[in-house]
Amino acid sequence: MRPRPRDHKQAPHTAAEDWQTRFNHLSRNVTDPRLKAFYRASCVPAHTPVKKVNFMALDLETTGLDLETDAILSIGYIPLKFNRICCSSARNIIIRPGESPEHPLAEIHGITHSHLKNAPEFDNILEDLLNAMAGHIILAHYNTIERGFLDRACRELLGQPLEFPVVDTMELEARIHTPFTPNTFQRWMGLSPSPSLRLSHSRERYGLPRYTPHHALTDALATAELFMAQVADRFSPETPVGELWI
Repeated sequence: MRPRPRDHKQAPHTAAEDWQTRFNHLSRNVTDPRLKAFYRASCVPAHTPVKKVNFMALDLETTGLDLETDAILSIGYIPLKFNRICCSSARNIIIRPGESPEHPLAEIHGITHSHLKNAPEFDNILEDLLNAMAGHIILAHYNTIERGFLDRACRELLGQPLEFPVVDTMELEARIHTPFTPNTFQRWMGLSPSPSLRLSHSRERYGLPRYTPHHALTDALATAELFMAQVADRFSPETPVGELWI
């Protein structure tokens, strides 16, 4: 089970996070040329309005949810503006993990062992991925997967971290639907659990169509559409991106 998203009544979001300064620091301290180029592409200041930000929706499919033992199987991404999705630049990349998964994956991800046999390893796609991410603010739905697995992969491969700001569409939903599971007494008192924050359920609240889940590019597209709906419904093109990212 995935951990619950942050409760913002207890831990306010870090609107003042200075990612531009963090990128400058990291660009001076990493040694891998791919990471150095990524950080040198910099990050927009926190006060930049959403309408001027280049976003990229990102989704990872993995063998499981354990950051220590599971591996990345595929990466899907699609660039967008606040009001336009750039489908021509979308990509879906299947990645061969270091060790073949023990169990068939086709039922969940549609990825077979024959797909993995001829797929590149993470090292072979890292430079293209970083080039695609450079200069973009990443969108994800439950960012722990995207941030956690990419950071661990870079640490294992390069011995250096991969850090980046994320606008998490699940976290934006959690700001208005604080996770709550009533106990037996609270249910007896008539209290109901909070609405689901899953991607498909979040999309339903904005009238967006249902897509088949567990395909990296489809989930990235679903996240991009959800973000555009959230901006139209609750924020504005003038909203500083620093109020959204974490």
